[in-house]
Amino acid sequence: MTSNICATGDNKDAMHMPDTGARLAQPWRWLWRSGLWLLILWGAAQMLAAQTPPAAAAGWQTKVAPSVLATAMDQETEFILFLAEQADVTAAAARPTRLARGFYVFARLRAVAERTQRPLLATLESHQAAYRPYWVANMIWVRGDWRVLAAAAQHDEVAYVYANARLPLSEPPPPPAVSQPQGIEWNIGLIGAPQVWAAGIAGQNIVIGGQDTGYDWNHPALINQYRGWDGQQADHSYNWHDAIHSGGGVCGADSAEPCDDYGHGTHTLGILVGDDGQGNQIGVAPAARWIGCRNMDQGIGTPASYSECFQWFIAPTDAQGQNPDPARAPHIINNSWACTPGEGCLDPLILQTVVANTRAAGILVVASAGNSGASCSSISTPPAIYDDAFTVGAVTSSDVIAAYSSRGPVLSDGSNRLKPDVVAPGSNVRSSWLNGSYANLSGTSMAAPHVAGLAALILSANPNLIGQVSAVEDLILTTALPRASSEECGGVPGSQQPNNTYGYGRIDAYAAVTAAQARLGPYASYAGVIFRP
Repeated sequence: MTSNICATGDNKDAMHMPDTGARLAQPWRWLWRSGLWLLILWGAAQMLAAQTPPAAAAGWQTKVAPSVLATAMDQETEFILFLAEQADVTAAAARPTRLARGFYVFARLRAVAERTQRPLLATLESHQAAYRPYWVANMIWVRGDWRVLAAAAQHDEVAYVYANARLPLSEPPPPPAVSQPQGIEWNIGLIGAPQVWAAGIAGQNIVIGGQDTGYDWNHPALINQYRGWDGQQADHSYNWHDAIHSGGGVCGADSAEPCDDYGHGTHTLGILVGDDGQGNQIGVAPAARWIGCRNMDQGIGTPASYSECFQWFIAPTDAQGQNPDPARAPHIINNSWACTPGEGCLDPLILQTVVANTRAAGILVVASAGNSGASCSSISTPPAIYDDAFTVGAVTSSDVIAAYSSRGPVLSDGSNRLKPDVVAPGSNVRSSWLNGSYANLSGTSMAAPHVAGLAALILSANPNLIGQVSAVEDLILTTALPRASSEECGGVPGSQQPNNTYGYGRIDAYAAVTAAQARLGPYASYAGVIFRP
């Protein structure tokens, strides 16, 4: 375009001019040409500045993750605009029920996001950028180039710009899906769940949420526990959400019904609630109901997809993603995944606000510790590192810590926090697999569902504890069987209770439920409001 303008200028200068006043005309023509060149150079500089990063970092660049800056220089990239103003939901703790807490947190989070995000959304729309706003934390997912990044990050409302890389699931490859019925599986027996069932408590009236690779919802061991199934037909509104909006493997994107493109989610869900009534007793709380959200595309997630599932759990929506309703939220969420620095989650605090707000809504967040053991301080990734997550390590069938199970203390966020909180069976665990089959897997991903299932048993035994996250955690911690280790991590001897290998110990379902029943008080006032099956 510049060369065309230059050619046009040269042609005009060569046009025939009368001799009269030629000496007066020459300076003006020279000035005109000079002015045109100045305009051309100025315009080119502006275009270059909008597309190419300057050598010296501008002020806004200091609040952008280096990986985002590097990637956006020559291509579109995904990033998260994390806003400075975040909703204060601490007052939720004073609300008397989980339902009241859930509605309060939902209203506060959404109000702050809607008010503060408007200028940013207008900028993104003016640049025709792809974006998705969230309220679970006040943030916006964006896909754009350097021009979009620069325009958005310069807003004072933006506190930091995080990367949104695709994060491979930290798990062994799936095994062949072949396994035979064993009745009550060893891991279920080890934690004492059958003794709880014998007392008539199996998770009735409790809803567990799972976010994972998806779920084979009509698996014989899972279908009757799905909240969206009434025995004859399915209704996926408020019971299923797909946070994968492109790709999706065999499930495709935005699947209208629960689907698992990897197998991992189906396996973890079986440990939560699985029972086909035909001898496959694989779940801790087989009378509980489940709802689900797919947060990974063929085993790969992002901070945005994880956040989207947390948001949906706080206030599930209908099949069109509309009409969010905190009354339909689960009581517990199982999280058998990790967001690692090496895979793109470079800031360990990226999901901290998301997890804290979920807990404030009265929902217990259970997380796997990770499979980076056996060194100390190998619990280093979200959400396991957070104080607001209940973190679970893995033991073998011999009831000793698995070599792969990550240890504490947490150093990645500078907290020196003792982790894990507890341990549960995680090695060679048999559970549901794709296409109605069964398989054995090992990992802390298998351990976490035991604790989420135990929480369902506790709440079923004492509904007064619904929404009382700290009380439920305390019951699990104080009734766990202490375990000692020869390891000393973070200056804490393995012989001390708790320690950074076993936490407070291996969970004991019968002891925890017995202790929960001992706290049972007046219950009738909760009828009709503590849950919505």
